Amino acid sequence: MAFGQLAYSQSDAATDSTKLKWRIEGQASAFTLYNPDNQLSLYSGARYMPQVSLEKKLPKHRLIDLEASANIFGTMGVHPFDTAVTAGDIRPYRAWVRYSKAQSELRIGLQKINFGSASILRPLMWFDQIDPRDPLQLTDGVWGVLGRYYFLNNTNIWVWGLYGNKNRRGFDRVPSNSKVPEFGGRIQFPTPKGEAAFTYHHREADISELNMFTLDNSPEHRFGIDGKWDVKVGIWVEATWIHKTRDLGLLTNQHMLNLGMDYTLGIGNGLTVIAEQLVVAAHEDPFVFENTGTLTAVSSSYPLGLFDNMSAIFYYDWTNDALYNFLQYRHSFANWSLNVIGFWNPQNSQLPQQQNIENLFGGKGIQFLAVFNH
Repeated sequence: MAFGQLAYSQSDAATDSTKLKWRIEGQASAFTLYNPDNQLSLYSGARYMPQVSLEKKLPKHRLIDLEASANIFGTMGVHPFDTAVTAGDIRPYRAWVRYSKAQSELRIGLQKINFGSASILRPLMWFDQIDPRDPLQLTDGVWGVLGRYYFLNNTNIWVWGLYGNKNRRGFDRVPSNSKVPEFGGRIQFPTPKGEAAFTYHHREADISELNMFTLDNSPEHRFGIDGKWDVKVGIWVEATWIHKTRDLGLLTNQHMLNLGMDYTLGIGNGLTVIAEQLVVAAHEDPFVFENTGTLTAVSSSYPLGLFDNMSAIFYYDWTNDALYNFLQYRHSFANWSLNVIGFWNPQNSQLPQQQNIENLFGGKGIQFLAVFNH
């Protein structure tokens, strides 16, 4: 989440750089959406996300800092003039502490962990829930420990352990067993004109809700490779193989492959275009591509000026012959931004995204979103 400028600082007038620094920031947002194809045609909501940050510099280029923030929100859906449905909650959003040195860091708590080369359709979306259509780019965090070491040649190594996370993340078909630790790692290294990486993760998948197996859990291994290169245009590849050790039919092996590119055209202020192709397959045996689905995504962004931007995202689901259209205008000034989003989609969305916005964006309509950072 992007917060605004520093609001309060205990050490604004301090000359000792080792003193404790703190700041309070926040983001408030409100939206109204009209979708005549939805059962609740009018939908509104408000959200406030306060954040407190502390920082303590130590000798020898060491640092201890922490961040704590909350997600406070409420929504109301209305079908004029006979039905109204409300919902709301207060949840922790981030709660972590970090110890870092010049080439390493260790972070513990509720945090965001994301990586990979793809931009829109991301096979390596293992721990976050970022949706490219969301102007706020919100994602729930995961509870765990993350360590990273950065070599001088730009190689870096990630190691993590997670515990107590029960919600689905990314493309998860089933959640994790929150009582069994998860662990994994990633190595990323430079290549000519770019970088490449290998990633592994192990978890205990909770299959009890499938109601088709006598077992409650299945060990799961995840393998991922990705790379990105700049060869006049930006190109990337991102692929994953998810293997469950128990025989779960088509859920035993899942494969995803993303190929993408981006380029900024010299038109006016510069038109940036991103295109990605995602292929998904599932089978009882590994590396068998029989039960496949294909999805194409194209995103474009054009700055109208210093404070105004137009962007669009289009998805085409080749399996279901369905086209999804999103058009967004944003005006930013000072600490405010105003967003207008128009959409025209199939009534029943089949997009493999993890935010629950398909329920609101199924059909055609318009959304107004105001955001204030302090």
